Amino acid sequence: MGKDKNNSVYIGSFATAVPKYSCDQGFAEEFMKKHFGGRLNSRSMGLIRTIFAHPSIRKRHFAVDDPFCLVNEDPDHRIMRFTERSIELSAQAITGAMSRAGIGVRDISGIVVNTCTGYICPGISTYLIERLDLPRDIRAFDLVGSGCGGAIPNVQSAESFVKTVGGAVLSVSVEICSATFQMDNDLSLIMSNALFGDGAAAAVIWNRPSGWELVSSAGRYVPEQRDTIRYVHRKGQLINQLSLKLPELVKKAAAEVVSDVLSPRGLTVPDVKYWALHTGGEKIVNAVQDELGIPEERLAPTRKVLSEYGNMSSPTVWFVLDEVQKHGVESGDWCVMTAYGAGLSAHAYLLRKGP
Repeated sequence: MGKDKNNSVYIGSFATAVPKYSCDQGFAEEFMKKHFGGRLNSRSMGLIRTIFAHPSIRKRHFAVDDPFCLVNEDPDHRIMRFTERSIELSAQAITGAMSRAGIGVRDISGIVVNTCTGYICPGISTYLIERLDLPRDIRAFDLVGSGCGGAIPNVQSAESFVKTVGGAVLSVSVEICSATFQMDNDLSLIMSNALFGDGAAAAVIWNRPSGWELVSSAGRYVPEQRDTIRYVHRKGQLINQLSLKLPELVKKAAAEVVSDVLSPRGLTVPDVKYWALHTGGEKIVNAVQDELGIPEERLAPTRKVLSEYGNMSSPTVWFVLDEVQKHGVESGDWCVMTAYGAGLSAHAYLLRKGP
């Protein structure tokens, strides 16, 4: 998707936010055994010991004051917690992003918010308009159902908005994965409870030549594989469903979208100095790495975020890009931002560091 230079859109700034409460994997393992051991069979208990002990994740953050609330949290309290904490974290990230961009609320012409871990009507965007005193004539959009890959379609929407309307647009990804917490003799749930955390990120998307230029983007959907990664409803509750086939499926879709953004410009994987890959989980990271042939040293940001935060679903890729920026990025350097998730889907952006 080529662009005229004069019509370029940029990630002017971005910021991330996580809840104050965090715990390491050892505590999380003991929590599961203590509060759910009575309902789990010996196979599940063995899986908990193995999965939670994996060294790829050290700790995660959760939008709770006390994790005990997760044991018997009723649906009404859960959606209330999702609402309060998603607004709180989003507002924190937005404030940070606007401060870094040096702009105020009157400079904002649009806001796009994506989430997959809770549903409220009106959407999160309207609460943020009130909380941050954003212009009441702002154009606001709420996206749902994109899962872990949702940040990139969000930025695509914001980019289109900037091109047609102008101004600065807020791109916000927020997930309270703990608001979908469930536990049973189900490998998907055990894996999810060892992998996911809570967090938010916000970016200022504009047409000023600074930050990261949005050079091109691509997306691929494999809807016949939607059951390999999705939320399903059981007794009115969201249940995460993950397949052991995911690494094989994701690596193929990820390779396709990366090719889609690199090939038209005559670029190859070795030409890309920086990679902001969604954490997904170590098996998925390794599968994508092997399929694309990414050198191990270029995955240090992804592995660090996986270790320190786990998988926060859609905002995670912004945390990785934040780590990328700590490595002395220079004007003109290429970066590929890639995320994948429900759909089954994969998305990529080719970024170029601006002046």
